[in-house]
Amino acid sequence: MKIEGMINQLKIDSNQLLKTEKQKDSKFDNVLGSFIEEVKKSNAESVKVTNDFILGGNTEIHEVMIAAEKAKTDLMLLTEIRNKALDTYNELTRMQV
Repeated sequence: MKIEGMINQLKIDSNQLLKTEKQKDSKFDNVLGSFIEEVKKSNAESVKVTNDFILGGNTEIHEVMIAAEKAKTDLMLLTEIRNKALDTYNELTRMQV
């Protein structure tokens, strides 16, 4: 009787652990996905400000440069995150079990 109770408790604990792991994965996915969306938005904003400046709109050159540098920096950061993730994956695949 006691063993059956322990087995049921282990099943419940393992189910909770799986749910927690899925939540962690989705949180990381949400963070990474939202950052990718921010990079897309900053790039679109840079293009918009640049086009507005070229067409003679009410945009100053320093606004164009700031938007371009922000988009560039965001893209560089995203590229570095991707590179580090690939390095980590490659390192994990080389590990012996």
